[in-house]
Amino acid sequence: MKDLRAAPLRMRPQVVVPADPALPRSAPAGTEAVVVGGGIAGVSAAVVLAERGVHVTLVEAAPTLGGRLGAWPHTLPDGTRQVVEHGFHAFFRHYYTWLALLRRIDPALAFLRPVGGYPVISREWPPEDLTGLPAAPPLNLVALFARSPSLGLRDLLGSRQSLAAQLLAYDRARTTAAFDEVAAADFLAALGMSDRAQAMLFEAFARSFFAEPGALSAAELIAMFHYYFLGNPEGIGFDAPDTDYLGCIWEPFAAYLHGLDAQVRTATPALSIAPVGGHRWQVQTPDGPLTTRHLVLATDPGALRALLAASPEVAAVAPRLARKAAAVQVAPPFAVSRLWLDRDVAASRATFSAVSREPTLDSITVYSRLERPSAQWAARTGGAVIELHSYACTAPDVDTATARMRAELAALWPETADAGVVHLQQRLEATAPTFPPGSAGTRLVVAGEGRGVRLAGDHVDTPFLSGLMERAAVTGVLAANDVLAEVGAGPEEIRSVPQRGLLAGLLPAPRR
Repeated sequence: MKDLRAAPLRMRPQVVVPADPALPRSAPAGTEAVVVGGGIAGVSAAVVLAERGVHVTLVEAAPTLGGRLGAWPHTLPDGTRQVVEHGFHAFFRHYYTWLALLRRIDPALAFLRPVGGYPVISREWPPEDLTGLPAAPPLNLVALFARSPSLGLRDLLGSRQSLAAQLLAYDRARTTAAFDEVAAADFLAALGMSDRAQAMLFEAFARSFFAEPGALSAAELIAMFHYYFLGNPEGIGFDAPDTDYLGCIWEPFAAYLHGLDAQVRTATPALSIAPVGGHRWQVQTPDGPLTTRHLVLATDPGALRALLAASPEVAAVAPRLARKAAAVQVAPPFAVSRLWLDRDVAASRATFSAVSREPTLDSITVYSRLERPSAQWAARTGGAVIELHSYACTAPDVDTATARMRAELAALWPETADAGVVHLQQRLEATAPTFPPGSAGTRLVVAGEGRGVRLAGDHVDTPFLSGLMERAAVTGVLAANDVLAEVGAGPEEIRSVPQRGLLAGLLPAPRR
């Protein structure tokens, strides 16, 4: 970790779940658990439990592990083997839990490389680069105002400063009480900043959480702005794997779990769950039932809702779990289109670009400048591999989504207008969580929804700040910790960013 001595004490990383050396590290002999879902959350839970001597059975419906970070082999028309994914993911440096888990399979994290810049691009305005700012607040905010082409003195003076100050005053209870029922779009409009500043700095950020700003809670936006920017002592920079996720993450994790005597069963969906005698649970799979005292449900939100809908007996013993799962909301579909082009894009193009104010396109990733297999294909053919991502897609089908994103790409990067598509892989799916206005009190939590059942995933609430991949990893570790607590073993340590903003407690109660 970089030297953080320049940051105020309250803005440094914190241990939010300490280890307890007074408790045994290993679970008692014979402890077992079933984990349903092999994405980041499920694998995180399985790894911690298996390391502590728990006999773990992990079942995953897909043929490979990974969930929304999953990847699978694909053969191009020329016979080249490639691995494709659900979309580009940024490995931010304050993902302390997720990175600690990845160190199990690569202690040096040698497969991660800095991506470089983080530009936000638009047809209307020059790019806005969010990298290279000081890590510690409020210096990062001052530097942003000093160098940003979108934010100027007029924005600072013309903004509703008492409302803007809430971005620096994040406090979980106060922020949720004041802003959970407010739409992020209304909050941003009320700031009074220019349309350019709102589009380039705030709207693109909000959409990266798979929702239009009008469908996202302002409290969640403020929390995530604190988590990723104003309260993040590592800065906004991020890394990404230099090869495909299957080869550098999921195959090594499967091998690691096998080495701990865990069973990893892919292509094995959980069909239903039901309580059985002795406070145990039975998970029905196509290969037969699995029975356990400790059950971790680590599926995506829609799959959880479907699983509980197929499990009517749950309502009798865990009514809160059944009720909350039935009400789980799923974000609009996201579209991912990977294009193998017959020519390269301009040398000046960034590896990753966020996109603002396009109807469909939200980000562009030049995979042939990111990962080795794509780079090798591009070097051999003279082409390029790019990925287009729409985070909250309104297109009626995947072909329309791809066509719209391609047209918007051509307007942003004209050199792609006449490029031929050698091959295309495209997906449109709805598996991401959403946090609409007024949802704070309705979200699932890791433990307490039903005896013997733990929930994990990036749709599950946490008692401290986390987001996206880190939230998935954190909830998986919290689920494992709850199992360990029940059997008398000590918890896995968890670290996070500062939990309150620099101005928290120094401002009067926020007024909407």
